[in-house]
Amino acid sequence: MLNIAMLLKAYREGFFPMSDPEDGELYWCRPHMRAVFPLDRFSPSRDVRRLERKGVFRLTVNHDFPGVIHGCAAPRKGDPDTWISEPIIAAYQQLHELGLAHSIECWHDGELAGGLYGMSMAGAFFGESMFSWRSYASQVALSFLVHRLRLKGFRLLDAQIMNPHLRRLGAVEISHEEYMEQLAVALAKKTVFL
Repeated sequence: MLNIAMLLKAYREGFFPMSDPEDGELYWCRPHMRAVFPLDRFSPSRDVRRLERKGVFRLTVNHDFPGVIHGCAAPRKGDPDTWISEPIIAAYQQLHELGLAHSIECWHDGELAGGLYGMSMAGAFFGESMFSWRSYASQVALSFLVHRLRLKGFRLLDAQIMNPHLRRLGAVEISHEEYMEQLAVALAKKTVFL
């Protein structure tokens, strides 16, 4: 299992863990370009705002962390591989029990429809993964997360590695150097997720 003290130190230094989908081997990532969601400029899509207004989904925090992380680790359509291995699941479950890892659940008709999980440290939230079993569920969860982070005074929402989906949702890429500057400011901020 991942050593929790080492994991927390790695985040403070700009690293995050992943596992190789083929052999499950753990490795540390620190990309040259980092995906982040600018909290002050984030704006959900018109479809997400409509779903929020209609109250189509019920949102909760830390209600079903195991369900969310296993949903994130499940194979996706057209992509059977996952970087979320059993050792990563075990480590984040332990972080959750310590009050550091959190989940946002999106429910529809009493069933888990999607969500996301990540870790908070001072004024930084490190988004790990999101999933949807119903259209827009993860996007509604992300909008809920951003609103919560703004209310609590967070300074950084890390999305790790850019992909087309994150870009469509409003993530931007910044250099590793700029990321470390933003991380230092966020880690100096005294705030808590809950």
